[in-house]
Amino acid sequence: MAQEDLDLSVGYQLKRVQAALRAAMDDALRAHGLTTPQYSCLELLRQRPGMSNAELARGTFVTRQSMNVLLQHLQEAGLVERPATAPSGRALPARLTEEGRRRLDAARADVTAVEQRMNSPMTPEEAEALARRLATMAEALGG
Repeated sequence: MAQEDLDLSVGYQLKRVQAALRAAMDDALRAHGLTTPQYSCLELLRQRPGMSNAELARGTFVTRQSMNVLLQHLQEAGLVERPATAPSGRALPARLTEEGRRRLDAARADVTAVEQRMNSPMTPEEAEALARRLATMAEALGG
């Protein structure tokens, strides 16, 4: 593929934005002792307490095995809690602790600033339209 083709490739530009966003988020979250997947996990648990390991893995785009390790680290850090035994089946529903909620709240402002910086070349209406278009593209691919 020629350079001009890459510049116009939606997939290539999406990957470029994803890599830049991940680097900016990792930089912002480092001050809070969090990684981007850990932050995403905490944010999901704030919005939907009690999610299972599998649900969290899907929501943060990591494998179930990676999510298990991630949850263990968050639990050891006192940011999430899970029951010692499953209330039913094998799933151990996770919940934020008060410390997890405080850490998430502190980190959220920095994450919002990263997203605002990323969206700064667009009007709010353009950013909303882009987000809708990207969601449509993900649906078209079955995601």
